Amino acid sequence: MKLKDITNIIEKWSPLEQAETFDNVGLLVGNKNNIVKKALITIDATEDVIDEAINNKCDLVITFHPIIFSELKQITEKTYVERVVKKALKNNINIYAVHTNLDNNPKGVNYKIAERLSLNNTSLLIKKDDNEFGMGMIGDLDEELNEIEFFEFLKLKMNVKHIKHSPLLGKKIKKIAVLGGSGSFAIKEAINQKADCYVTADLKYHDYFKAEKKIILADIGHYESEQFTKQLILDFLNKKIPKFACIISKTKTNPVNHF
Repeated sequence: MKLKDITNIIEKWSPLEQAETFDNVGLLVGNKNNIVKKALITIDATEDVIDEAINNKCDLVITFHPIIFSELKQITEKTYVERVVKKALKNNINIYAVHTNLDNNPKGVNYKIAERLSLNNTSLLIKKDDNEFGMGMIGDLDEELNEIEFFEFLKLKMNVKHIKHSPLLGKKIKKIAVLGGSGSFAIKEAINQKADCYVTADLKYHDYFKAEKKIILADIGHYESEQFTKQLILDFLNKKIPKFACIISKTKTNPVNHF
């Protein structure tokens, strides 16, 4: 298939114009008229992922996080970004990014988190102007849980070992707000919508004070909150282009480690 035939299908699902203004989505390396035979789906397009693509004879890497965020003025192999781009070009590997346009998709990243947590009565947490797309989701658990029970449930469903959180309030947990990736900007909205707990990532020290004893803030980690996005993309492509070969990357790309 031509690369543009695949990207057109993806962009009907998650239009590029729905990405945030800071983002860099779409085709980052390659040519839309290239013929591609196999895709590798990843969260991050690292050097090891490009090696994995080479070993698996994949000529397309679909990454959630863009490898190129700012302007590239040189390709000298000095940085990991330059090395990834050079290796991809050398091995005729195209790199395509679908990031905040998939975050903003009502059936995208946050829908997948809500699905993992079996939330009911879900709706967008922050709606964009057109009300069809937006950031985050909010919904209800099947039944109320106490705070410890919910954290154990959260760890199990999101496959995490650690949760950073604001002080516990001794209340039952029922309404859950979720936002994959960096989500401190939506704390106020989660409170306004009376969520009992807000599950997100990348909260800083002072962000936890914003809970104001009204909500529990739960930081499960950036990668951890988005890890199931690979399966989301694979399921979509298998449904829309069943004869096109796609595989999920097995490379660990989470740069954060815990001792």
